[in-house]
Amino acid sequence: MAEVHELGQAERKRFWTSDMEAIIAITLVLLILGTINVFSASFVFAEAEFDTPYFFLKRHVINVVVGLIAFIICFRVDYHIWRRAIVMILGFTIFALILVLIVGPVVNGARRWLPLGITQFQPAEMAKLVSIMIAASYISLRVKLQLPLNVFTLQTGIISLMFALTELEPDMGTGCIILGIPILMLCIAGLEGKKILALTGVGIAGIAGLIIREPYRLERLKITYDPWSDAQNYGYQTVQSLSAIGSGELTGMGLGVGVSKYDYLPEAHTDFAFAIFCQENGFLGAILVFLLFGAFAIYAARIANQARDEYGQILAMGIMLLVVGQAIANLFMVGGMMPVVGVPLPFISYGGTSLIITMASIGILTNIGRQGVKRT
Repeated sequence: MAEVHELGQAERKRFWTSDMEAIIAITLVLLILGTINVFSASFVFAEAEFDTPYFFLKRHVINVVVGLIAFIICFRVDYHIWRRAIVMILGFTIFALILVLIVGPVVNGARRWLPLGITQFQPAEMAKLVSIMIAASYISLRVKLQLPLNVFTLQTGIISLMFALTELEPDMGTGCIILGIPILMLCIAGLEGKKILALTGVGIAGIAGLIIREPYRLERLKITYDPWSDAQNYGYQTVQSLSAIGSGELTGMGLGVGVSKYDYLPEAHTDFAFAIFCQENGFLGAILVFLLFGAFAIYAARIANQARDEYGQILAMGIMLLVVGQAIANLFMVGGMMPVVGVPLPFISYGGTSLIITMASIGILTNIGRQGVKRT
């Protein structure tokens, strides 16, 4: 009886009873932090451009609601359903990627969004999740049958097509996620060493070609580790971002008080939203975000490990890489450790399609965890 009592006390001390609940709790905390930060980082620009400080907040709240609906649907639907529907989902995604190149409005020299009334849809964001589903389907089947993994397959060709269509927008950062995460999934799943070396060579050559194709990319790369050498041009965003982060010091200037959003830092509420977050919440706030994404990675990996089949394991791993990988890329970009690539920080940055797809992905992840719990 004493052992049962001690076990009961141990269970009560836990914040949650499963890894699935942990993921949900972390997601809700990030959603709250992100909503506060989106408003704080955007109200100055919104007031100047749209005569209301709540312009972006209202749209963000709508996106949060839609994202929660997407989460609930994906949480309740068996994740195997998406595998059976992948051809239809893929067809829609490729159609949308082509359509945006034809009718999408040009914003900052790129066609990335399809207008849908009061909101916009970014097909490339959906392509991120679809590429993971395709890769998970192929990898899990090969693993189940104990067959060697290959790089140059039909699935890789389809994912490369989505990458190419995204690059035409142009959006190299998103394109690299679409293609890069499935490749990383292959490597983690057990791709042979010699194939990894060959793939690395092809990847380096491909990235070099993409950088040369657009001269501004080469300039961004050159000033990555010394943005002050071109502080008024290609290094401007990085210099302003680092200035915002540094001025936050330990505890921050205070919510809504950050000054960099006053026309100093471009994209203050989107790609560089974390810089404003650091300025207003300081080093302690930044550490909180780091810990939340770190915990997300740990619990998502546990869900992958406990999944009931190979497909669930690989898909959960891919979703973890999608969310945490984008977070790492954005944090490195905002911190001046990699070139500006236009990758948002999940939850913290403003972005409707990105948030909705992220919530749908987490819904699938928690469904995998839910079924894993049922199995045990």
